[in-house]
Amino acid sequence: MLITAFRDLQWRLRRFIVAAVGTAMVFALTLVLAGLTHGFRVEAEHVVDSLNIDGYLIQTAAVGPFMGSSRFPQAEAGDVARISGVDAALPVVYGNTILQDGKAPLNVNIYGVPKAAMPPLTEGRAPTEPNEIAMSTTLKRAVGDEIELGADKLRIVGLVEKSTTLAGQPNGFLTVAGAQRLMYSGQPVVSAIGVRGTLAHVPKGFRVVDRTAAVDDMVRPLAGAQMALSYMSVLLWGVAALIVGSLIYLSALERTRDFAVFKALGVTTWMVLAGLALQAVIVAVAAAVLGGVLAVSIGPLFPMLVAVTGSSFALLVLTAVGIGLLASLAGLRHAVAVDPVLAFGGP
Repeated sequence: MLITAFRDLQWRLRRFIVAAVGTAMVFALTLVLAGLTHGFRVEAEHVVDSLNIDGYLIQTAAVGPFMGSSRFPQAEAGDVARISGVDAALPVVYGNTILQDGKAPLNVNIYGVPKAAMPPLTEGRAPTEPNEIAMSTTLKRAVGDEIELGADKLRIVGLVEKSTTLAGQPNGFLTVAGAQRLMYSGQPVVSAIGVRGTLAHVPKGFRVVDRTAAVDDMVRPLAGAQMALSYMSVLLWGVAALIVGSLIYLSALERTRDFAVFKALGVTTWMVLAGLALQAVIVAVAAAVLGGVLAVSIGPLFPMLVAVTGSSFALLVLTAVGIGLLASLAGLRHAVAVDPVLAFGGP
């Protein structure tokens, strides 16, 4: 029975190839969507890790140190630095502004941090003056260029490799004073205090959140987009199942006489199912492999980070096998209903 299934694959090879390619396109899109969803968190993790801060001191009512922050006086950082166990208390300013350069306005995320918390630079130096900025390379600007952010003109003195937040928005890193001037009209307020070390006690009216909570705070505005992408992935899995199922069902219809002969010879239903399942699984797994290659190829073309993980590839293969097995049931019902008498009928 299994040999017969292979021979049928060979006989209808063109049809199986078309189905595998179509399913591979669906699988590739599914992987890309999963990569986009995971990419939201990966880019946030890159930013948080690049600051090399152990924890963030925020106001009790604040949600997080960035998107959900609540401003408070920068002077609190000096008091925190004197708490036992604190190696460094670093004021952090966060905001979002608009880049205006004659083209379509572009959102830019602003991080104001001391030099000790500046991310690694691929070119140039860290900003030391309020009118200087280290910019993400995704903005495609060079060291020495001037950019207009909000109402200020800043000079790029350093470049940070592919630093983005909120689904591809470029990041800019300024001095604390520079970020305060740009975002808060020069008011000496901060969004959070970055702590290196361990606080012996937490000041009244504040609480400490770790890096994971900081990442959660960054990706919170994208929760709706993540849910939408997840729904799209489910729909695409359904489309893939329909493609493979339709192929196997059509193949079963064309093999009515074959199934009648098998049943007349005493072949069990389970053996017939095994043959159909083998065909479906081969097509689905071939589509999964091709889909993985396509996803890796087209991922870099997207304007946002597509972070496809090894676990996503493994899940794709397992899901492909599951889809193949489910699709084989589409042809089994027809095969079981075939009357063995047809094996002895005319053409």
